Amino acid sequence: MLAPLDDHPVLSVSDLSRQARILIEERFNLVWVEGEVSNFRRPASGHWYFTLKDDRAQLRCAMFASRNRAVRKPPAEGDQVVVRGRVSLYEPRGDFQIIADQMEPAGEGALRAAFEALKARLDAAGLFDPERKRTLPHVPRRLAIVTSPSGAALQDVLHVLRRRFPALQVTLVPARVQGEGAERDIIEALRRAVEQQPDVVLLTRGGGSLEDLWTFNLESVARTVADSPVPIVVAVGHQTDFTIAEFAADLRAPTPSAAAELITPSSAELTDVLAQLRYRVLRAFAGTQQLHAERLRRLRAQLWDPRQQLAHTVQRIDELDERLRLAAHNRLLRSGTHLDGLTRALRAHRPEPRIAKHRESTHAYGARLARAMSATLERSTQNWQAVARTLQAVSPLHTIGRGYSVLSQGTGQWVTSIDQAQPGTALTAHLHDGALELQVNDRSEDNRLPKLPPLESN
Repeated sequence: MLAPLDDHPVLSVSDLSRQARILIEERFNLVWVEGEVSNFRRPASGHWYFTLKDDRAQLRCAMFASRNRAVRKPPAEGDQVVVRGRVSLYEPRGDFQIIADQMEPAGEGALRAAFEALKARLDAAGLFDPERKRTLPHVPRRLAIVTSPSGAALQDVLHVLRRRFPALQVTLVPARVQGEGAERDIIEALRRAVEQQPDVVLLTRGGGSLEDLWTFNLESVARTVADSPVPIVVAVGHQTDFTIAEFAADLRAPTPSAAAELITPSSAELTDVLAQLRYRVLRAFAGTQQLHAERLRRLRAQLWDPRQQLAHTVQRIDELDERLRLAAHNRLLRSGTHLDGLTRALRAHRPEPRIAKHRESTHAYGARLARAMSATLERSTQNWQAVARTLQAVSPLHTIGRGYSVLSQGTGQWVTSIDQAQPGTALTAHLHDGALELQVNDRSEDNRLPKLPPLESN
């Protein structure tokens, strides 16, 4: 076994995964990625897990419920989308993934990607450098407004100007702000506005979709704004709308009404104080931001961001939930298979066939018993008849029926000897069809009759 070198310590899997995650998160902060959605899953927690792929690679993605609620329509398998998010590493599985916080259809995502690419290129060219931006005059005397005369943005601006600074001289330079020919109209209107030598030029319009505002994201319009010899304020759409022209302008206002507020002072002293504070705040913010960015980088190398930990924990919970559901499903399938086996075994040992077999045996035994009882009864009947014939043959009634009689005394005793018949004794002679009352008058030994032979059985 090879021993590790002193300058190459052996890392554990978790240490290496953590260091790889920190490097990835420091190198890639926010990125835009376009691809085709596949393996889309939405567990009970409401989080989204899916894969972005193209013809050469694929990338795991997670979008948590707090973020995917803002997506107008959940993606379907095969949808082409653009997502924005933080690149990270899911340490428990070592998966390289994106924690997405925004998702757009690919068409809108293409515009967004073009927006970001142009913004980065013009920023690198110094077009957005704060050092080249000019401060607005404290008390402007003339203002040129470049916008659509039929738009609501113009009325909002004029309303604020009349309320805050009615002495300001305002000139409207009309231009189309969207659709075909809008690019040429805006560029020409800005040039005409500069020719009137105003103190400030305001380029503005109302809100809309990314496509509606796309004219203000064109490089030609942005360079015209940046090259203007007069300070230009750009206010496009709502507070959340950002365009390239706003980054190139000397001042960006979140709304047309806010632009009118920024251009017009309430007093010269307030404007001066605000300008000084703005300069000092910008300087302090830039220095503090750099200081805190460096400190944050060092802290992030030492401490795992709890949001990341929470995100990984939530993802782990969803993973365990799916494993639990799968285990329960498999357990149910195994129980069902076991139950089927028991059912088949129970059917194989059903008592009905044995009952039927024993019923047949019982019927056979019953038939044999009936035949045996019949034979026994017949033999008993024959024996009884034989006994009855024998009994009848020796019965005294049978003897009496042949002409004999039986004598009895009045006391009911049978007379079996002449000695029992004294003179004057009343006797009863029992015949087969009745009885005779007799009285002994005299007896003589000489009158004894010879003994009769015993009766023979018929």
